[in-house]
Amino acid sequence: MRRPAKSSDPEILTIGFARRAATYKRADLVFTDIKRLLEIGDARYSSYSPERLIPTTNRVRTSFRRYSTFQKELGKSMPVVFIENYNIAPAKLITSGVDLWLNTPVRPREASGTSGMKCVHNGIMNFSVLDGWWIEGCLEGHTGWGIGPEPGPDDMKGYNEAEDAEDLYRKLQNKILPLYYNNRPRWIRMMKLAISINASYFNTHRVVREYCEKAYGTVFRGL
Repeated sequence: MRRPAKSSDPEILTIGFARRAATYKRADLVFTDIKRLLEIGDARYSSYSPERLIPTTNRVRTSFRRYSTFQKELGKSMPVVFIENYNIAPAKLITSGVDLWLNTPVRPREASGTSGMKCVHNGIMNFSVLDGWWIEGCLEGHTGWGIGPEPGPDDMKGYNEAEDAEDLYRKLQNKILPLYYNNRPRWIRMMKLAISINASYFNTHRVVREYCEKAYGTVFRGL
């Protein structure tokens, strides 16, 4: 695993994104408009600068070469850190060590989103597209934030990339960053809500129970 050359500032908002290299995960959505990201980072640089962690693997190194360009363009206004050879060890650190979890799949292709579920057990809120488990788990402004429009009947017909990116930037700039740096008690309150509301429901106990009751139970009742 390639480690950052210097340690991260614990006071800087750190956004985590850890996914397998599937195109529908849209790992580059946050980089849609580099100029906009720089404006967000420079708006109150003296007060804050968000940092981002994106794990990737050797198998997809070629696909992610362009991210080195993003690193250079964003510079210290919004530092970007890449972790290669992603496996269970860095995954454990990331899902427990970042401040916010980002997930930007194309709706409605996200089957679940278990990494986001693991994060809430550590008090990490989600900032994700309303798909998979996050449709149920998102209480906007309480357990985290949604990206893009509410799911609807037209989701199967496609999606609006620009609309999702704009919503991501708008909420990052106007809601998430100001809350993290200017109202830490409220941020901590939301962390606790993520644990009490999300983690208490989205866990393996529920999975096993529902499999027994709704899947295996149906089979056995039919015998």
